[in-house]
Amino acid sequence: MKKSLGRSIWAVVAGVLFIIVITTLVDLLLHIVHVYPPMDQPLTDRLAVLASSYRLVISIAGAYLTSRLAPDRPMRHALILGYVGVVLGLIGALATWNLGLGPHWYPVSLVVVAVPQCWLGGWLFARRTGAASRA
Repeated sequence: MKKSLGRSIWAVVAGVLFIIVITTLVDLLLHIVHVYPPMDQPLTDRLAVLASSYRLVISIAGAYLTSRLAPDRPMRHALILGYVGVVLGLIGALATWNLGLGPHWYPVSLVVVAVPQCWLGGWLFARRTGAASRA
């Protein structure tokens, strides 16, 4: 039981770390190649759509990873990752709301899609591996 709990926690933490590290690296790269403006300037709606697009793909991959690492019930682990994403997204939205970093719809969208995108990552894992019966 204790070993399984540790593996469950690790699966979710690994998904969170994967998503944070990869999105941060892509963000930095886009700043370096001047797709994004300097860090002290806000993103436009168009650039926020770009950020949303790759965050969606990266988060689905993070949920897939979480499902793969889960000791059992991979879909449950993917959804837990989604709920963690909701909490982290709310914290981020509240912390940055009045800082003028970009359109207000952007942090709201990150919160709204957190669970569905993680569900999709879990579903893709289950579909690929036949783990639907263990979800």
